[in-house]
Amino acid sequence: MKHLFNLILAFMMLLFMACQDDFIDLAPPASITDELYYTEAEHFLTGSNTFYNYLMDWTDQGVYSDHGSDLIGYTEASTMQDYGRGDAQAPESDDDYDDAYTAIRDINLLLFRAQSYEGSDIGQYVSGAYFHRAYQYWTLVQKFGGVTLVLEPLTEISEELNAPRNSRYEVIDQIIIDLDDAISGLPNEADIAANDKAKISKEAAMALKAEVLLHEATWMKYVGTTTDGDGVSEGAGSAGEDPSAINRYLQEAISLTKSIMDGATFELWDYNTDLDNLSSNFLFNLEDGGSNPAGLDKSTNKEFIFYGKYDFIFRQARTLVSHVYQGRTKPSRKMIDLFLCRDGLSIDKSPLFLGYSETQDEFQDRDYRMSAYFTYHQLLGEIPQTGDVLLDGTNNNGYFNSKFMSWNWGAVNAHRATRTESYDLPFIRLAEVYLWYAEALYELNGSLTDAEMDESINLVKIRAGLPPISNAFLAENDMDILTEIRRERTIELFAESSTRYTDLRRWGIAEAELGKTIFGAVIEGTAYENDVTLYDPAKYGFPEEATETGVGQRKCLVVQPSSVRNFARHNYLFPLPTSQTSLNPNLKQNPGY
Repeated sequence: MKHLFNLILAFMMLLFMACQDDFIDLAPPASITDELYYTEAEHFLTGSNTFYNYLMDWTDQGVYSDHGSDLIGYTEASTMQDYGRGDAQAPESDDDYDDAYTAIRDINLLLFRAQSYEGSDIGQYVSGAYFHRAYQYWTLVQKFGGVTLVLEPLTEISEELNAPRNSRYEVIDQIIIDLDDAISGLPNEADIAANDKAKISKEAAMALKAEVLLHEATWMKYVGTTTDGDGVSEGAGSAGEDPSAINRYLQEAISLTKSIMDGATFELWDYNTDLDNLSSNFLFNLEDGGSNPAGLDKSTNKEFIFYGKYDFIFRQARTLVSHVYQGRTKPSRKMIDLFLCRDGLSIDKSPLFLGYSETQDEFQDRDYRMSAYFTYHQLLGEIPQTGDVLLDGTNNNGYFNSKFMSWNWGAVNAHRATRTESYDLPFIRLAEVYLWYAEALYELNGSLTDAEMDESINLVKIRAGLPPISNAFLAENDMDILTEIRRERTIELFAESSTRYTDLRRWGIAEAELGKTIFGAVIEGTAYENDVTLYDPAKYGFPEEATETGVGQRKCLVVQPSSVRNFARHNYLFPLPTSQTSLNPNLKQNPGY
């Protein structure tokens, strides 16, 4: 029945994914079976379109948006909040696990039937299926580590039903094989018709492969086998682990990202001149011409490489997007203090930084993204003044969030009501490719040339209103390129694709960073101090604590203290659902659970 449901759902997806290719000769739903399907080219088209349903969507924003990370000043109970502070237990079921294998089952069926199909060309659909299988296994590896590889449709006697887990290294090898098959047969982005945009391109497969390679190279370098378990009593083991692959992975990640960068198909969405330096806000709520004051629509966006497609007529979010991003994605003290001043220097070094005395002070002469992300969405870009932000409750820790919120949401002149938001959901975009390229170069060589900075990280900085960096600039200001690459990833990709969780773990620093106190607004030496009309300490559950700020040690609002944050190395992986380990005793639970 699950497969039947997916086949029917596929035709709904075709309304907006490939209206011109609707399959007409459909057998009555009651007679659709695995044996009847995939006998015509149209079946492969329909089936391949179905797989887009299995991508992350807006209902997953609690995971997608890094809720519970050290960058978010919201800590109310939820699965991701629990996980972020190291309070995770093995659940009875896990939708991410179940849904991935449901998708893999359907993908495997298409690939299996393609082997014996003798009709017209279905190569593009098969290549797309390889991409989607790689994507599903990639989501499983990132969350659980090694999992059981299933590469053919299962039957009631399939050995995989009782098989042990493959190691993460074996699964990664298969992901790479699948992505190579995808790359070889997918069309270039430039050859995809306008009404088919968001279908997987060759560049999307190249970008995903680059992500996998960089992730695994840094995981092997900084985490190693510490989360694998022995594969006998716990975990998936380390079969196939090969540290000698690190440099090879990095070299190929550089080659893939450079190819995308040099292809000139994609470009940063930079309309700062038209949007009062708010490109980094409106890129993420871009719909039709009414979604922003410059009248720009999605046709102007050539930055997204791999993304989920939405449309106000055919596919709205149908969930609380703006509402959730307003309330649950407000930044922490750490996030705010990461933004550089316009001279390219950190706030503890720049003469431009005005401190925190008045609410508006810390926003002056900073990276454009600070105002684009963290000013009130109905007054977007207008720096809050003293008295505008009242510290009067646990979900108000000193800052707003506007990223991924519809323009003027909640106002009389709002562009979209909640649940009707229809902006596309980015998984990989060009800015991230630039930063992957820079990071892979550093991890391989320990440095970047000025020219390499100019073709990567500096392009991201320039859009943010920052000066380009060079080796001389870094040396003169006692800065280092690795810190700047990691800073740019943290800021540019805030609240996207769980990037922060992914980065902290693959860099091997998650237990250190996620174990720290999460702070909000600076209290000491500011307008909040001793003014109960602006700040009521009784409304907060924890007393203020001192932490390092741009002006030295200052007492700040405590959102959640380190005493309740116990993220450990075993939390780098989630536990397998107990329903699966009970059904198959050969599935060994991850260490620590």
